[in-house]
Amino acid sequence: MASNTSAGAGDGEDMDASTRGSGTSLEFEDETTNSNPRLRSANKPPFVIGVAGGTASGKTTVCDMIIQQLHDHRVVLVNQDSFYRGLTPEESLNVGDYNFDHPDAFDTEQLLECLSQLKQCHPVQIPVYDFKKHQRCRNQVRKVNAVDVIIMEGILVFHDHRVRDLMNMKIFVDTDADVRLARRIRRDTLERGRDVQGVLEQYAKFVKPSFDDFVLPSKKYADVIIPRGGDNHVAIDLIVQHIRTKLGQHDLRKIYPNVFVIQSTFQIRGMHTLIRDRETTKHDFVFYADRLIRLVVEHGLGHLPFTEKQVVTPTDSTYVGVDFCKQLCGVSIIRSGESMENALRACCKGIKIGKILIHREGDNGKQLIYEKLPRDIADRHVLLLDPVLATGNSAVQAIELLMRKGVPESHIIFLNLVSAPEGIHVVCKRFPTLKIVTSEIDLSLNKEFRVVPGMGEFGDRYFGTDDEDLEVLLPASKTKGGGATENHAESLPNGPLKTDRRPFNKGSVKLIDPATEIWYGGPVPGLTTWVGPAGESG
Repeated sequence: MASNTSAGAGDGEDMDASTRGSGTSLEFEDETTNSNPRLRSANKPPFVIGVAGGTASGKTTVCDMIIQQLHDHRVVLVNQDSFYRGLTPEESLNVGDYNFDHPDAFDTEQLLECLSQLKQCHPVQIPVYDFKKHQRCRNQVRKVNAVDVIIMEGILVFHDHRVRDLMNMKIFVDTDADVRLARRIRRDTLERGRDVQGVLEQYAKFVKPSFDDFVLPSKKYADVIIPRGGDNHVAIDLIVQHIRTKLGQHDLRKIYPNVFVIQSTFQIRGMHTLIRDRETTKHDFVFYADRLIRLVVEHGLGHLPFTEKQVVTPTDSTYVGVDFCKQLCGVSIIRSGESMENALRACCKGIKIGKILIHREGDNGKQLIYEKLPRDIADRHVLLLDPVLATGNSAVQAIELLMRKGVPESHIIFLNLVSAPEGIHVVCKRFPTLKIVTSEIDLSLNKEFRVVPGMGEFGDRYFGTDDEDLEVLLPASKTKGGGATENHAESLPNGPLKTDRRPFNKGSVKLIDPATEIWYGGPVPGLTTWVGPAGESG
């Protein structure tokens, strides 16, 4: 009788998968990825997929196809074969009589421990099994860090209910027994040098009985059954679409259908990594923030209404397309919101952009200092611009102002780079038909009401300003006689202003003349004049 020497398990199609490099999955060979506990806590638990089926059913092919289609996510393939128990000396002497297809052949407790740690976004060390010696490699382990998707593959991954309970999706690859046997004979004779008689004896003695006793009964636990394995492209495409939906759907999106998060890719995650890094230079911060802003703006524009339009192409063919929404304007919440204006202008040629300045210090963001909006804004769809949605107080004030100007709530799309759950709750509960488009939803607000993990004071990092004492102009209060309280109040188109000297925190801004848009605090792209601290002009 042939012995199970080079590949002991009945699932032999993937016998040396655990010793492969990163050919079938994205593996991380050190523990630097996501090693910060604070960042790990902000991560969503990974999506765990179990893939079971008989030997040579096509499980590995299905897993590889899923991994290839999820190329923009961190995916790791964990093989049940990696958790084989090492044989005792007595078992090694009679390896031909050892059943590698029985549940007792696996170290299920260690498998559970590794899956539990990975699901908590902790790094793990997966053993490497030597199928020639039937022992674990003592000086070799496979290091895996936090990932988005874990695919657990093996003939018996559904056998233990504790393993099943850790899975978000269970897939059973169902292939005809004759096809599986033919594949196994071809594989073992061509790739492993065995004779046909030995393969058939092993199949009859161990593989088929174990399939009937353990593998087939676990089929009832599957959420999805894939007939024909890797040949069933339609089923695999539907599974990948479902996984993408689950990965991209933040819990808040289940509560508020008006919240939209742009699809995450390695490019987007990489840009977020750069703008969140406190060591990133101003030049790099602006460059990558602009790239992300452009993506958010483009996504936001996709939520505008459209009309069908037919055009004739240079080949004299008719193309049925859509026409852009014409009644559109942008409104930036000064000052951080102005960082998003260039991207909006690049996407919408000649677009009108209004401004709203909300005082954020000492009054919980509820005092409106200044607004300058298009006169016909009530007839337009409005893209409200602010890169960070934190408490939502300033956003609520700005939205209420737009609605007082006659803009329907459903005509407002709020664009930002990062949103805190607290801010989303505040805005969406108050304005259920308004749309929010963001690139990432962060963990929470800290005690100082700053977004965590966040990216710091966006305005200061983008415009290169600091927290020096600045001079700000506020609306002048009236005396009992009706005159201005300060003798240096100026008459400007938006009403008299007075000088009020006070220390400002980072992120503050001072505006001297709304009509001419002259800024205090630093040069702003697109504006011709700026004024430095304490009245120093530049």
